[in-house]
Amino acid sequence: MTAIWTTLAQAEALADALGRDDLVVFDTRASLAAPGAGEAAYRQSHVPGALYAHLDRDLSDFSSPHVSGAGRHPWPDVIAFTAWLGSRGVTPSHQVVAYDDGDGAYAARLWFLLQALGHERVVVLDGGWSRWNAQGLPVDTAIPEPVPRTYRAASEARFDRDRLLDAEAVQAHLSQGGLLVDARAAERFRGEVEPIDRKAGHVPGAVNRPYARNLVEGRFKSPEQLAEEFAQLFEGHAPRDVVAMCGSGVTACHHLLAMAHAGLTGAKLYTGSWSGWIEEPSRPIATGEK
Repeated sequence: MTAIWTTLAQAEALADALGRDDLVVFDTRASLAAPGAGEAAYRQSHVPGALYAHLDRDLSDFSSPHVSGAGRHPWPDVIAFTAWLGSRGVTPSHQVVAYDDGDGAYAARLWFLLQALGHERVVVLDGGWSRWNAQGLPVDTAIPEPVPRTYRAASEARFDRDRLLDAEAVQAHLSQGGLLVDARAAERFRGEVEPIDRKAGHVPGAVNRPYARNLVEGRFKSPEQLAEEFAQLFEGHAPRDVVAMCGSGVTACHHLLAMAHAGLTGAKLYTGSWSGWIEEPSRPIATGEK
């Protein structure tokens, strides 16, 4: 019986699985500074058979007028997203593997999009493209032509909205004693620098854990170590009482993946995150450690 992967896959295991009929691999390499760089790198070389998923075009929704509070990477419309999955030949029975340059931050966005659809058979390639190359595993330049399928009927396609929060829901969550974890770098959380968004600082009441702390030497820490570290951060909160955020709802998914890898399931995402929070000038902003 074929193993089902749900959080992380190792490069060697993926190499052995290439060619499986139920396998779809996505290259999600991206650069916020150069939006076309990831796709250009994909066209130069990629995991054999991999398709490309663009952060802005495929994993976000810029097709309709901007919804207030949606942030820099608006969460996709479920009909549009499942149509894209179908165009890539993905069905609910497929095993999906996503990878990026290395740390998994962009791949985790695709991972959580599928998780929120109820698609459990999706993983991030641990160590990504960097480790794949370091292991000397095969690469290709051919661009596959997927056979379109129907992912799910439009009437049945839905995200788990209980795990996707907007600003008002985040405020209610905090007022009820819930935990909000900001995945941005510490200096951005403290408001000392802000290289991307127009205001610096953080949501009052949030705590900071940069997503890079989930990694050691470019790969995810063990489930045991992550469980211990998140337990200290949670201070008694259950995973379902935790919401992750970042700058635009992308790297926060890295925390959700790390938690799931540690057996801590049920945490939620603030989809608009910091860039969505500051769209409303009246919302409070905190600086410093707290």
